[in-house]
Amino acid sequence: MSIQKMKKIRLIGLRSEKDALLDELLRFGKVEVSDYPQAEGDVVVFSTNNYDKTAIPADMLAVNQQKLTAALDILQRYFPEKKKLLDPKPEAPLETFLSNARLNSCLHSATRVIRLDGEIKNWTAKIQELKETHLALQPWMTLDMPLEYEGTEHVTATLCSLPADAPEGDVLSALEYAAPESELIPVSSDKFLRYCVLFCHNDEFAAAEDALRNFSYSPMEGLKMKGTAKENAEHITKEIEFNEVKIERAKASLMGETAYRSYIQQAWDGLATKLCQAESRSRMLNSESSFAMEGWVAEEDLPELERILGQFIVHAEFEDPAEEEYPDVPVKLKNNIFTRCMNMITNMYALPTYDGVDPNPLMAPFFIIFYGMMMADMGYGLLMFIGGLLMTRRMKARGGMRDFGELLFWCGISTFLWGAATGGFFGDFLPQAAKIINPNSTFTMPALFTPLEDTIAILFGSLALGVIQIFTGMAVSVKEKFRNKDYKGALFEEFTWWAILFGAVLMIWKKTPVLLIIGGLLLVAGCFVNNKGFAKVTSIVGAVYNGVTGYFSDILSYARLMALMLAGSVISQVFNTLGSVTGNIVLFVIVSMIGNMLNLALNLLGCYVHDLRLQCLEFFKRFYKEGGKPFRPLDVQTRYYSVTERE
Repeated sequence: MSIQKMKKIRLIGLRSEKDALLDELLRFGKVEVSDYPQAEGDVVVFSTNNYDKTAIPADMLAVNQQKLTAALDILQRYFPEKKKLLDPKPEAPLETFLSNARLNSCLHSATRVIRLDGEIKNWTAKIQELKETHLALQPWMTLDMPLEYEGTEHVTATLCSLPADAPEGDVLSALEYAAPESELIPVSSDKFLRYCVLFCHNDEFAAAEDALRNFSYSPMEGLKMKGTAKENAEHITKEIEFNEVKIERAKASLMGETAYRSYIQQAWDGLATKLCQAESRSRMLNSESSFAMEGWVAEEDLPELERILGQFIVHAEFEDPAEEEYPDVPVKLKNNIFTRCMNMITNMYALPTYDGVDPNPLMAPFFIIFYGMMMADMGYGLLMFIGGLLMTRRMKARGGMRDFGELLFWCGISTFLWGAATGGFFGDFLPQAAKIINPNSTFTMPALFTPLEDTIAILFGSLALGVIQIFTGMAVSVKEKFRNKDYKGALFEEFTWWAILFGAVLMIWKKTPVLLIIGGLLLVAGCFVNNKGFAKVTSIVGAVYNGVTGYFSDILSYARLMALMLAGSVISQVFNTLGSVTGNIVLFVIVSMIGNMLNLALNLLGCYVHDLRLQCLEFFKRFYKEGGKPFRPLDVQTRYYSVTERE
């Protein structure tokens, strides 16, 4: 597997055929349209002016898509779409996403949905406001005085409140002293306030209020209504009921719009596809009668593209990218069913450059083996295997979800095999269950080695796997340096340290120092060749220190394989032991399964993170050149549906 070789496309065609050609390229789904370069001083034959007056502008497409998005969100909020967990996306033929047949009706439906939602929100806000007013009227329900009544020509009437704990005698005494011709009539009270009506001669009103303010007096505002509180409360209750009926009617109308939900979803996917087309169209240059396009296609797809272009009146040229163009060449990885799941990791880290190395086939065996080693349980592996199968087969996951499902599938197999080697099935679930059923049972799972008893052996095995991966990365680096004719770099870097590392082993094992001496001489020679002046001497110390500590720390990092295997095994056995304390097989199964599911969830993420770290920090740094530009072909863009004709 490798990075696919790309071909640059340049073509000129008739403007009248541009839309039809774009549709065919969309169906093909394997051509990326890039910006057409135009150097200064060129005769301006083409420009970025859009002569396609019939084409829907991209901003209008985006506005329409936003309207559909809002409508779908509203329908989902009121009437959630019921889907089973593992159900695949519904499928629709490609023409559904290219056609405008239902777009207008879907936009009208979306407009109705948005309008109804706005009305429901307004009525809901009105009901809330009415309820607050109704609540404010409750203390005055026994008052038969109209709320708008403010007194007579000489007397002022005011609705007011006082704290419930204000001493009534002191309040009345202070009021009588300040305003003798006044009366405070209680209406009702609650836990916090006493509600009253203050009748006072106009000349004494200011003095009365000043006296009552000493007791936290507060006039009631916001009750300027006609009629009594009871009459207003009855009217508000009817108005609330009326608005609730209108909300229910609006919701019923919204429910009717759910019949269009699938069509709106298809229209959304269609607009997403048309936006992709519009973006590609904007990168082309135009004249009144023709257009010019530049793009990229994988070399293996070139014959099919030539067949498609043969249907149109175009002049096309295909050429290999020049070396100085490599940073702009899109990268498309060619992987098989075993290695393509690594795209999830490669895309998360960074794509390789066009002239770099595809890391997926190199990384896949190590990642899957390491992951299985850290999980190392047949029960966990079986669940992962089944989960991966369900995602790829039943859900028919595509893109990133398919990569995740396949990664789960392969790592599940590896986990099961490592679990078989260590005798783990949800830890020691089976032996513990056998002892509960029969206390005299001596049943144990067969195992080649166990994490708790063979910890040192597993540690050395982990470090050995790390050495193999690091040396593999060094071998790939040598290959790339030879390809780039960097023989000096290969000699004074990888070959030097191979000689030192293997020489050290031979020195310890066979007492043979020859290879170690050769490695040391190469290290000194490299320092002299690659440095100038006094740095030739000082660099030797740095090279030895950095090299020895660097390789030692890198190899030691792989001890995490043993650590996570041991941790997962211990945690599962702890939960099994807790379950076995009950002495009841049913309780044992419940406690054990809860604990093991928690352990599985923790290890699924933990093992992934640690495995990813080993690949990115210890392996990739040997040979990986990141910074590639992803290949983004003109293709159908969908969120809710899958295209029937596509894989």
